[in-house]
Amino acid sequence: MPDAHADGLPAEPFYADPTFWVAIAFVVFLAFTLKPILKAVTGGLDKRSDAIRKELDEAEALRVEAQKLLADHKRKQRDAEKEAEEMLAHAKASAERLRSQAEQDLEQALKRREQLALDKIAQAEANALKEVRGQAVELAMAATAKLLSENLDKATADTLVQSAIDDLDGKLH
Repeated sequence: MPDAHADGLPAEPFYADPTFWVAIAFVVFLAFTLKPILKAVTGGLDKRSDAIRKELDEAEALRVEAQKLLADHKRKQRDAEKEAEEMLAHAKASAERLRSQAEQDLEQALKRREQLALDKIAQAEANALKEVRGQAVELAMAATAKLLSENLDKATADTLVQSAIDDLDGKLH
């Protein structure tokens, strides 16, 4: 038997109670209103999640690109350092080669100057010897002429001159 109220009347079924229907209407209202709200909230969260994922992907791409640029920069720096070392080595080798060539050129120039000086000395000696010989010949001729003029008589002088003239023909041909 259904429960009776305190006044003795039979109890009403639960669905006849307006509180039950208000509760049902509230649940249906919540179901209809929460669904779009939840959909909007989850859609917003999904959009935010997608935006964050895109930002993370973009940040990862930028990190990879930055690493590539850093590696490229380091490679270029190593290449530049290697090239600078090669240029320095080449410059040192060139400087050494130029120094060696300058030493050789200086040595050759000194030898040429020494030889030129020796040649000038030899020429000066030859000229001095020639001059001394010339003066000796002139002195000898002058002395001979003086002796001959003092000691030679006219007839002997004529004979000597004639003999020299005759010998001249044989010496010239």
